[in-house]
Amino acid sequence: MANAGIVNIRRDVDDKFYRYRMPLLLTKIEGKGNGIKTVIPNMSDVARALSRPPSYITKFFGCELGAQTPFDEKNDRYIVNGAHDASRLRELLDAFIDKFILCRSCKNPETDLVVVKNGRHEDIFRDCKACGERTNIDMRHKLVTFILKNPPKNPKKSKKGKGDANGATNGNGGGVHASAPGIPGHDEEDGASDGESDDELTKKIKAEAAELAKESKLGAEGWAVDTSAEAVKARVKAMEVQMGAMSLGSTGGDDDGSEDGADSPYSHFGRWVEEHRGQDGIGSAQIYKKAEELGVEKKHKAVLVLVQALFTENIEKEVDTYNLVLTKMVTSEKHQKALLGGVERLVGLTHPELIPAVPKILMALYQNDILDEEVVTQWGTHVSKKYVDKETSKKVRKASEPFLKWLEEADEDE
Repeated sequence: MANAGIVNIRRDVDDKFYRYRMPLLLTKIEGKGNGIKTVIPNMSDVARALSRPPSYITKFFGCELGAQTPFDEKNDRYIVNGAHDASRLRELLDAFIDKFILCRSCKNPETDLVVVKNGRHEDIFRDCKACGERTNIDMRHKLVTFILKNPPKNPKKSKKGKGDANGATNGNGGGVHASAPGIPGHDEEDGASDGESDDELTKKIKAEAAELAKESKLGAEGWAVDTSAEAVKARVKAMEVQMGAMSLGSTGGDDDGSEDGADSPYSHFGRWVEEHRGQDGIGSAQIYKKAEELGVEKKHKAVLVLVQALFTENIEKEVDTYNLVLTKMVTSEKHQKALLGGVERLVGLTHPELIPAVPKILMALYQNDILDEEVVTQWGTHVSKKYVDKETSKKVRKASEPFLKWLEEADEDE
């Protein structure tokens, strides 16, 4: 598949620290004359980021364009008949996101489609895991008929094999949140240690996190990942639960609030650092003081933002320059993981030319006593979609192998 850029799920949000991210929709024109068609090679990746089946988006395009939309889920091939410009399909994707994904109340994309039966009628709602609101969709749209005939599936049925008490069929649409920034995914480092109480949601998070961690671990078999229907559905649910927990768990957690909005303290902090870095008199002390003013100096999300806003292609040398603020703000294992997540985004998305320099970057952080050996070793052997897409996560960790090998040999020498 062609390499796609990463964009905000809400393209109207001009914030580089917006959590919810997806691959930029790609198109490829094939055939000629009456047989000309537009193939969407990364439709599955886009759909996973939006937590909806690829068929929903493809059919939506067909409804809006008045075109046939043949698709082959088994071979991962999605087509819109006719020649259609990529920018036009991206505009239609924005419309799909607005109509079938974004919560009408909080405009958050963390929603599931829920089909509710009312007698002889069926209604479709967007169930938001961020604010808890359930908002209806426009049942007049042509896509509604297709959704009702192909309802979203629940990756884990209840013991009775039924929906909830209201007769609803809950589903995630066969995808996962990207995050991510926003890809972002869920592995063993994201679940049980965040301080939540052991209610049903937390138990579910722990169970799904443990299951996904086993599939994500890198072993002697290389980059192989279980792609069976059951495994995919497990990853889907783990992602949805984790994203919901991140938004709902804002009371009493480590990081109250969110990094999503343009007016959040994290976004203000990131913009300030980006605007002032390199100026005379702006060093570690000033950056930390700004973090204190915004009340984020102890938050691990602030470390994630700091790495992306502060460092450039000269990060290896800049680690020494800003060693003091890093030491001050990176005070726990969770902070270190956020730091590594920021490095993943910086070298994987912003400066991919830096991927070969990952060992040197890790060495600089390690020698400045900012990273612990145990944390970076665990990070290097577990692919995670929490901060970037899976392929980028693999590339960055693959590039880190010389440093990890050096750590291992150093231990043996001791």
